[in-house]
Amino acid sequence: MIDSNIIVLIINIRAVMKDKLNLRFSTIAGLILIAAISRFIPHPPNFTPLLAIAIFGGATFSDKRYAFIVPIAAMLLSDLFLSFHGTMIAVYLCFIASVFIGFALRRKKSAMGIAAASLLASVLFFVVTNFSAWLVYPMYPKTFAGLMLSYEMAIPFFSNTVLSGLIYSTVLFGGFALAENLNPKIKLQKIRA
Repeated sequence: MIDSNIIVLIINIRAVMKDKLNLRFSTIAGLILIAAISRFIPHPPNFTPLLAIAIFGGATFSDKRYAFIVPIAAMLLSDLFLSFHGTMIAVYLCFIASVFIGFALRRKKSAMGIAAASLLASVLFFVVTNFSAWLVYPMYPKTFAGLMLSYEMAIPFFSNTVLSGLIYSTVLFGGFALAENLNPKIKLQKIRA
């Protein structure tokens, strides 16, 4: 005979699992995973889905913990295969900041809002990672002129960062909106603040 407490426990575990691993969560996580895998496709320098993944995760995951955990896990997994470098801390800090930028879109997602979030994340990434490169790499003199040189040398890559952020944000947010329209069950879980 099975104890009634065990039955209650099993029912509660199923309810939690159903809530945590629902269709909405799976769709968002799947889109993030696909975007992260695209890092393995040959691409121009700085043309990656990273910032868009972070913004999308922040804007769409119902549970804010998953807004950080899933995108960072996807990024970390791809970095294990691609490699780490001296400015990884700055990259991950920008990634985390971009999740917070995505939080601003949680209540109202518009094309202009998504574009603005993508541009803000791109500028933040440019400023922070190139400051980090100036600090870490010996090719830049540790002077104001050296700092300006690090930014100047990065200008050609900035357009790729902006463009990739806009394109991948469009793909992620647009793909998710399409999925919601095709399957209304994805919309059922409301955003919790």
